[in-house]
Amino acid sequence: MRKTLIILSTFLCAIVAAQDITVSGTVFDADSNENLPGASVVVSGSNVGTTTDFEGMFTIENLSLNDELVISYLGYDDFTISVDGSSSISIPLKLSASELDEIVVIGYGTQTKKEVTGAVTVVGSESIKKLNPTRVEQALQGQVSGVNITSGSGSPGSGLNIRIRGISTNGNNNPLILVDGNVIEDLSVLNPNDIESVNVIKDATAGIYGVRAANGVILIATTKGSQNKDLKLEIDSSFGIQTTSRFMDLMPSDQYVLYTNEVAGYTAATYSYITDWQKKVFEFAPIANVNISATGGTKNSSYASSVSYLYQDGIVGLSKSNYSRLTARANYQLDVTDNLSFNSSLLYTNSLKNNLPEGGIGSVLYSAINMDPNMPTKKASDFDQVANPMSFAYANSVAAFEIFNPLAQIESTHNTTLVNKLSFNVGLDYSPLDNFTISSKLQLNTATVEYDIFQPIVNYGRNKSANRTKNRVTDHGDDYDDYTWDNYLTYENIFSDKHNLKVLLGTSIFKTEGYFYGYQGDELVNGLNDVGSASIANLIQENVLPRFNEDDISKGYNMFDTRLASAFARLQYNYDNKYLISGVVRRDGSSNFSPDNKYGVFPSGSIGWNISEEDFFNSNLINSLKFRASYGVIGNDRIPGFVYVSVLDGEAVYSDNDEVTEEDLLRGVSEGQLSNPSVVWEKQKTSNIGLDFSLLDSKISVSLDAYERETEDLLVTPQASGVLGVAAPGSAPPTVNAGTVSNKGIEFSLAYSDTIGDELDLNLGFNVSTIENEVLFVASENGFEQGGGWGVGLGIIPSRMEAGYPIGYFYGYKTNGIYQNQSEIDALNVNAFNADGESIDFHSGAKVGDLKFVDVNGDGFISDDDKTYIGDPIPDFTMGFNLGFNYKNFDFNTSAYASIGNDMVRDYERQAAGVNRGTYMYDRWRGEGTSNTVPRASDGSSINNMNFSDFYVEDASYLRIQNVQLGYTANESLTSRFGMDSLRMYLSVNNLFTFTNYYGFDPSASSGSPIGAGIDKGFYPVSRSFILGLNIKI
Repeated sequence: MRKTLIILSTFLCAIVAAQDITVSGTVFDADSNENLPGASVVVSGSNVGTTTDFEGMFTIENLSLNDELVISYLGYDDFTISVDGSSSISIPLKLSASELDEIVVIGYGTQTKKEVTGAVTVVGSESIKKLNPTRVEQALQGQVSGVNITSGSGSPGSGLNIRIRGISTNGNNNPLILVDGNVIEDLSVLNPNDIESVNVIKDATAGIYGVRAANGVILIATTKGSQNKDLKLEIDSSFGIQTTSRFMDLMPSDQYVLYTNEVAGYTAATYSYITDWQKKVFEFAPIANVNISATGGTKNSSYASSVSYLYQDGIVGLSKSNYSRLTARANYQLDVTDNLSFNSSLLYTNSLKNNLPEGGIGSVLYSAINMDPNMPTKKASDFDQVANPMSFAYANSVAAFEIFNPLAQIESTHNTTLVNKLSFNVGLDYSPLDNFTISSKLQLNTATVEYDIFQPIVNYGRNKSANRTKNRVTDHGDDYDDYTWDNYLTYENIFSDKHNLKVLLGTSIFKTEGYFYGYQGDELVNGLNDVGSASIANLIQENVLPRFNEDDISKGYNMFDTRLASAFARLQYNYDNKYLISGVVRRDGSSNFSPDNKYGVFPSGSIGWNISEEDFFNSNLINSLKFRASYGVIGNDRIPGFVYVSVLDGEAVYSDNDEVTEEDLLRGVSEGQLSNPSVVWEKQKTSNIGLDFSLLDSKISVSLDAYERETEDLLVTPQASGVLGVAAPGSAPPTVNAGTVSNKGIEFSLAYSDTIGDELDLNLGFNVSTIENEVLFVASENGFEQGGGWGVGLGIIPSRMEAGYPIGYFYGYKTNGIYQNQSEIDALNVNAFNADGESIDFHSGAKVGDLKFVDVNGDGFISDDDKTYIGDPIPDFTMGFNLGFNYKNFDFNTSAYASIGNDMVRDYERQAAGVNRGTYMYDRWRGEGTSNTVPRASDGSSINNMNFSDFYVEDASYLRIQNVQLGYTANESLTSRFGMDSLRMYLSVNNLFTFTNYYGFDPSASSGSPIGAGIDKGFYPVSRSFILGLNIKI
C-alpha cells in the first residue's frame, strides 16, 4: 500500500512540474546571428505570449510539456518549437524568401507587404545602385507607377519636380519627404549611395502624416549597421564625362542670311562667318564622385557612417555652372537596457553651386538659340579695356535688346549659392510593459544659404539690356530652421494566434521659420572691376543698401514663422492574415488659419483581403492574391501666413489738394492684401482600389490600382474687382477657397524574376499609369485663373485653370493653314460683321502668308472670343521599363521611361529682326501654294508672332533610355588575396537617348508650376553622361 502511495505521489508531482515549466531563449537572425528585438513568442492556440527585448531575449512561464511556441518576426519565416523540458533555447529565424514578407515602411512603423492595405511602392538600394543616379529623384522615374519627375533645369545641382498622381492644387504640389523620419525639402542634400530603401505612399494611408502629406509621402531609410558585426567598409568611386543630349536644328549661316534678307526685302546681310553657337556653348564636362561608408556593431549597439564628395561641371559654361557637394552621415543605435533603446542620425551637407542665367529671356541658351550665326565669337574692334577686355563680338546685328553673345555672358557671370545644412534626429523607445512601446522622436534641421553675385561693368553691344556702366555686388543670406517632435504609444498583441492588433496614439509638433538678410551696392572703389575684389567692404559705402529697410522689417518681410500641432490615432487589425483593416484619424492645427478655422479633423481608412489564404483558394498558377481598398480626407494648409488678418503693409498717400511739390504729399501705410477670416483648409478626398497577385512560384508579381483624388476648397488668390482697392500699391486680392480639381487614373505594374539554369538571374519590370485631370469648379470673378507668359512684352498669359479643362491648359487660337492670296482674305472680309451689323475685317491685320485662325464661335470674325483649348502639359499616361540580368560575373541593367500626350509651348524663339530660326522655317510660305503649314518670314510684326496659337504648341511625348549599366564582379579567389570581400567595376551611361518629335532641347523639362508649366523658354537640358566606376567592399 505504502509503495503504491509513493508511486502515485511521484506521478502527481511530475504532472504539476510538467505544467509549471519556464522557458527562456534568444531569437536571432540565422544568417547574421544578429539578435531580433520585438519578435513575437506565442503559445499556439492560446492568448499566452510575449515579445523579445532589445537583445532578442524572452522568458515565458507556466508552460506544459509539448506546448508549441510560435515565433514570428517581420520579414522572417515563422518558427515553431515544442516545449520538451529545456529551460533555455535558441531560435534561429530565416529571412523569408516570399515577396509578400518584404518589409514596407509606413507612417510610424513597418508592415510586411502581405499586411499592407494601402498603395505603397518600395524601391530598394539595389535598384538605386543599378541606376547610378546623381540625385535621389532620378531613381524614382520609371521605377514607381504614378510618380512623374520633371526638371526645371538640367544644370548641376538644380532641383527636380516630383508629382505623385498628378497635380491636385494650384499651389504647392510637392510630396512630403522624410529621411529617417526627418523632413527634407531638398533631396540634393542626400547622397543616393546612403539609401537603404525608398517607400512611396500614394493613397489615403498617407493621412497618418496629416496636412503635409496631401500630395503623397516619400519615406527614405538610410543604411544602418547591425549588432555583433565587425567593421565593414565600402568604397564607391566613379568618374565620367557629360555632354548635351540634344542639339536644336537651327539655320546655318548661309540660310540665315537668305532668311534675313527675305525679311528685310533687300540685301541686309552678306555671308561672312560660320558660327554654330550651340557647339560653342555646349562642352564636354567632367563629373566625379567618391563615397566611403562604414558599418558595424557591438553586442548592444550598431552604427553606420559615410562621407561622400561629388564634383560636377556644367555642360554649359563648365566651372561657371559647376556643382560640388560634400555630405557626411552617421547613424547610431544603442540598447540601453532590456526595454529602452536609443537611436540617432546626423546628416551634414555642404554644397556650392555656380549659376548661369537660364530658363528664360536673357539666359545663355536663349541667346545661343537666337544669336546671329553669321558673326564671329570675338572681334578685335569690339575690344574695351574695362567693359569687354576679351574682345567678344558685339551682337549688334540682332535687334532684340535681350540677346547677347552667349560666350560673353558666361565670362561675365559670377553667381554662387553656398548651402550649409545640418539635419539631426534623436529618439527613444521604451517598453514599460509587454506589448507596449512609448516612443519620442525629435528631428531638427538648420540651414544657411549664402548668395554671392558680382555683376561687372560689361558691354554686350548696342542698346543691350544687360549692359552695365557700374558694377554691382550682392551679398544675401537666408537662415532656415525647423523642428518636429513626435511622441506616440504603440500597443501590439496577438490573440488566440489569429487576432493581430496594433494601436497607435500620438502627437506631433512642427515649427519652421526663416530669416533673410544681406546687402547690395553699386560701384567698387578705385575703379576695380574684378571678381576677386568684389565684396561689400570694397564698395563705395554710400551706395550700399540693406536687403530690407526698416519699414520692410517692421512689416515682417524679412522672416516667416509657421507652426503645426497635431494629434493622431491608428488602429490596425488582421484576422489570421486574411482580413485586414486599418483606420486613421488626425487632427491638425495650423497657424495659417484664423482661430475659428485653425483646426481640421481628417479621417482615413483601408481594408484588405488576402484571398489566397482562404481554405477554398487552391491554385497551382496563382501563389498569392490580395484585394485592398482605401478612402480618406487629407487637409492642405500651404498658403502664406496671416491671409486671414489685415496687415498694414500697403502704401497710402493723402492729399488736401494744396500741395505744391510731390514732397508736400502726406505718405503713410494702408491695408495690404485683403484679408479673409473665413479661409479654411483645402480638403483632398482620395479613394483607391487595388489588386496584388503573384504567379508561377512568385516569379511574376502584379499590382493594379484605380484611384480618384478630388481636391475641394482650393486655396487661390483670384482676380477681384478694382472697387475693392486691390490695384493699390502693396495691395492684393484676398486668398479664398474657390476651386475643385479632380485626378483619376489607373496604375499597373508587373515584375518578373527568375533564375535560369545555374548562372543566369533575370529580372524584368514594367509599369504604366494613366491620368485624367480636370478642373471642376473655379469661383473667380471671370471664371478662371491664369498664369505663365509667352513672348516678349506682349502681355499674353497662355495658361489657365478653368472648369471643364485640365489645370494649366494652353489657351489660344486654333489655326487652319496659311492665307495663300489677298483675294482669299478679301472674300472673308465681305462676310464679316460685328454685333451691330457693321462691316469689319474677318481677321484684322492678316496678310498673305500669315496663319489662318479658326472662327471657333462662328460669329463671322476673329477676336479674343475665338481663343480656346489648344493643348495641356499633363501626360495622358506614363510608362517605365526595367531589364536586368546577372550571368556568371557579369551584370547588366537598363531602364527606360516614356511620357505620352504631354504638350509643350515653343517660346524660346525671339520674334525680331536679325535672330536665327529653326530649320522648320525652310518649309515657310514664299508664295501662293508653297506652304500651308509654316507662315512667311517675319521680323515679329505680324499676327503670326503677336498672337499665341497652336502653331507654337508641340506634342512633347517622348521615350527616354534613362540608364544602361554593365558591371563585372571579380572572383572571390582574387579579392580575398587583397583582403577584400568584393570588387566590382562598372560602366554606366545615363540619359542615353530620347525619342521625341519635340523641337526643343528637353521634352521632360517643366517649371513645375500648376498654371504655367510646359512653357519652354530654353530649358537647360539634362546631360548625357558616360561613367566608369569601381566598388570595393572590405
